Amino acid sequence: MFRLAVCAEMVFLDLPFDERVRRIADLGFEVEIWDWTTKDIDALAKTGARFSSMTGYIRGTLADPAGADELLRTAEQSLRVAEQLDSPRLNVHGTGLDNRGLPVVASQVVTPAMWLQAARTLTRLAELGERAGRVFTLENLNTAVDHPGTPFARAADTVALVEAIGSPHLRLNLDLYHAQVGEGNLIELVERALPLIGEIQVADVPGRCEPGTGEINYPAVAAALNRLDYTGVVGLEAWASGDSEEALERFRAAFTLA
Repeated sequence: MFRLAVCAEMVFLDLPFDERVRRIADLGFEVEIWDWTTKDIDALAKTGARFSSMTGYIRGTLADPAGADELLRTAEQSLRVAEQLDSPRLNVHGTGLDNRGLPVVASQVVTPAMWLQAARTLTRLAELGERAGRVFTLENLNTAVDHPGTPFARAADTVALVEAIGSPHLRLNLDLYHAQVGEGNLIELVERALPLIGEIQVADVPGRCEPGTGEINYPAVAAALNRLDYTGVVGLEAWASGDSEEALERFRAAFTLA
């Protein structure tokens, strides 16, 4: 069976961050975090939580040489933190995002030259991951609601890039919330992308809250993952629609097979 993780950035918001992490772990989930530069890493390491993933860079972008160098430089810093937390996966995007989720370098058109530069950058990133014994994951986003102007945002884009690099140290972070907003057809997408997946993230549409609050049939997705023998992580990257503990239990129920 697949394992379940919860993003500590979006639940138990009334608690200090290290207490959120402990609460999630005490409820039986692995833990995901975003920007590690704002965290007390020593305190997080002492929680005893199992960290599933973390943001794998501070600044940078895939598709221009200067931005790529910055992404790779800060990815090396992130790898050192991943070692402290024993986080196996580090997440990246097509470009850096600000605190509102908007791209630091927006791109309304992605040119062939940008695709080539992105492939070179991701090849170098995979090499960093291989040397460190970690996996970088490239996350799809949506440009219609949350991240307008982000390059390489569609699941189809991230699948193409990860497939082209062909390294076990560069995988997909397949975010089904973003895919539903942008593309839909989730079960077929999972079937197509399965050999490339490093982890899967979920939230419901609309609203980006826990499963059961919107239109996505997550029990059907869970059944498909079981049929496909997926044994990786499914991470809840969602706001709680009400009580956080109840939201986590709804998530667990959606991904518990009868």
